[in-house]
Amino acid sequence: MPINKSSIINRLEDQKGRPGFYFKNLVTGETAAYNENDAYLAASVIKLPIFMELSRRDAAGTISMNDRLVVRNSDKVPICGALTLFTDEPECDIRTLCNLMISLSDNTATNKLISFLGIDEYNKGFAEMGLNVTKLRRMLYDSEAGAKGLENEITPKEMGMLLEQVYDRTFVNAEVSKKIEDTLMEQQINHKIPGRWREDIPCAHKTGEDDNITNDVALVYAKQPFILCFTGTDVDVPDYEDLIRHVSEEILNECNR
Repeated sequence: MPINKSSIINRLEDQKGRPGFYFKNLVTGETAAYNENDAYLAASVIKLPIFMELSRRDAAGTISMNDRLVVRNSDKVPICGALTLFTDEPECDIRTLCNLMISLSDNTATNKLISFLGIDEYNKGFAEMGLNVTKLRRMLYDSEAGAKGLENEITPKEMGMLLEQVYDRTFVNAEVSKKIEDTLMEQQINHKIPGRWREDIPCAHKTGEDDNITNDVALVYAKQPFILCFTGTDVDVPDYEDLIRHVSEEILNECNR
């Protein structure tokens, strides 16, 4: 059965602020979308294309996931994550920092990885990945850059495109795509898209949240696998997250028949 697109769009239109939505059934090809090409404040969802660009460069041999970085006390920024809680200055390989960045949304790990390549190099890579709107413009907790209006941005459809490539095993190659998917499956922040369904439904996803911002982008392995991306800027976060949970459950029920 197709999803009830008009009901979903009507509820999105009733939301405060700027909600965005993109859905694709990866078996039937059915899509539904709302503001899917608009730019949204990324919050921690920017960590997904960062991770994928590092994976792409590792496969090309220009960096190695085995490269090691020392996390200095001066590098530490507020949680999410674990590295801020270390009392010493741990040395971590790139793979570990990526795992922390995705599964725990570790902000310190993210900033170390941004510094490792540099903002310009990431944006060059994003363009090569086919991302036209998604941009990395500053490190996390950079108040000076934020005061200048520099913000990291994504679109629902571009995040969906990346996740579809992971599903198709066409992001670089099957091995790289599978590693990315496995890492996304370890996501520990699960109160949004998968918040109302059984734990045995595999969901490879990345969340993001900040003041008046909440996002979640997912590859969901229902009987008919699907892509589901929600973005929200200037929204009422509790109300919008409630919509995310209920709409995600409705879509799952249709795709899991």
